[in-house]
Amino acid sequence: MWPFKKKAVEKRSSASGFSAEIMAARESYISGRSGVGELTATVQTCVSLWENAFSIADVTGAAMLNRRTMALAARGLALRGEALFLIRDGGLVPCSDWDLRTRDGQPTAYRVSISEAGGGTTQTALAPEVLHFRIGADPVAPWTGSSPLRRASLTAGLLQAVETALSEVYEFAPLGSQIVPFPESRDVDLENLGRGFRGRRGRVLLRESVAVSAAGGPAPASDWKPQDVTPNLRDAMTTETLAAARSAICGVFGVLPSLLVDNAQGPLVREAQRHLAQWTLQPIALAMAEEASEKLGASVAIDVTRPLQAYDAGGRARALATLVDAAAKAKEAGIEIGSFAALVDWAE
Repeated sequence: MWPFKKKAVEKRSSASGFSAEIMAARESYISGRSGVGELTATVQTCVSLWENAFSIADVTGAAMLNRRTMALAARGLALRGEALFLIRDGGLVPCSDWDLRTRDGQPTAYRVSISEAGGGTTQTALAPEVLHFRIGADPVAPWTGSSPLRRASLTAGLLQAVETALSEVYEFAPLGSQIVPFPESRDVDLENLGRGFRGRRGRVLLRESVAVSAAGGPAPASDWKPQDVTPNLRDAMTTETLAAARSAICGVFGVLPSLLVDNAQGPLVREAQRHLAQWTLQPIALAMAEEASEKLGASVAIDVTRPLQAYDAGGRARALATLVDAAAKAKEAGIEIGSFAALVDWAE
């Protein structure tokens, strides 16, 4: 008989396990500070706008796409550029990680990782069993998406660098500190003198001193002027750089930078909402509806514009009133015109 026992099968965790987390952290360390702009308040503000807009979107034809799922999908698209859900009888299951096989550039099978409270699980599914939403796909890899931050990594890195520098300045720089000249004295006397200045805000401090005869004569009067050691951030143009980086990040996410200024007025806010809904979110919603219609076997429609009220109701009302007046005159003249809804771009 063979004297050795049969070796047990070694099991390793995959995808969302400990080894994958360590490898992802190592990859992030090697590749550099890429995507660190996700930690900034500007990016989180834009992500919240996406998330909340999709959570209140009108979804018809797919009960699985509830508000919680739409919010998860929007956050995944904003930060990762893609979101993947496993289709099950109980609803859509969000996947934390996945890899896939393709044919003719189209995914055919997935190996997905599902996060659980006690540890993740891995499953294999065919492409029709998976909803794969993605934005910013590249022709080189059309099966993957890219987040807005990855498409503007330089600006995201600049924003993170400026905010990190400012945080370090406020943490370590001697803000509000001054150097006060004093005649030569022992270290003990200088320490006692410095300790006497503490907690004396707003008071007049009088210290008696004598002229110094060292170095050939008494100290000039200019040497007694206190010197401020607070860093000069104005000449470093940190305010302008920070504002420019924030505006660029907002523009990448489809948010007009003027929406976040202090003096934003009502008309400006409404126009910024229309721009975000009509030029950024609604095209993404149409792509998501197309994917859902293909995989769920029903006609799915997702509307972001109506719940956000991102339309010029007053302008359309005036246009409709003008068209009604024109139609009445055209009918009197025997001229037939088309539907009013089509002329003012109103859906049924």
